[in-house]
Amino acid sequence: MTDSRERHLVELVDDAGLPIGSETVEVAHQRPGQLHRAFSVVLMDPDGRVLLQRRAAVKTRFPMRWANTCCGHPAPGEELAISANRRLKEELGATPVALAEIGVYVYYAEDPATGRVEWEYDHVLLGRVSGDEPLLPDPDEVAELDWVDPEVLPRAIRAEPTLYSPWLAGVINQVAAFQRSGAVGAAAAPADADGDAAERSGGR
Repeated sequence: MTDSRERHLVELVDDAGLPIGSETVEVAHQRPGQLHRAFSVVLMDPDGRVLLQRRAAVKTRFPMRWANTCCGHPAPGEELAISANRRLKEELGATPVALAEIGVYVYYAEDPATGRVEWEYDHVLLGRVSGDEPLLPDPDEVAELDWVDPEVLPRAIRAEPTLYSPWLAGVINQVAAFQRSGAVGAAAAPADADGDAAERSGGR
């Protein structure tokens, strides 16, 4: 549940991403914010479409906005893939996916609707899936899902920015850069089951 996760610990980091302590999710996202480690998962199907989620109305930050497949915070010292797959299961009911880190995106944004802030050292994780996997979104986390051609997103975000999370453009830019590098084929196959003043971006 969203309320209980506000009491979870996040790992505070310096500008180089080195750990410097911990704080609760709730406190780290209060103004002026504290830089902390996060992840943004993007799942991609064989046609190159990416899975977007519309964040639930009860979210404490940027509710009802379209974002990448899944976001979250690893616990202090926790491996990103473990934390990310846990959130994929909790939010979407997804089975484990092999995830490749394709970049880091540091951003700052203030939510005019809730007064919370995001200041995150965001690891972008890409997973390749068939697109036919059964999903069971948690309505307390996800209002809607949609498979989208990522090439149309930059223009759509520029046209109606308040429909999208402020970090989505940067995350999609990371995916596009990774694809241009020719490395997208190595990103991963499905894993084994065992295994503006009010809103400004600094660079998620």
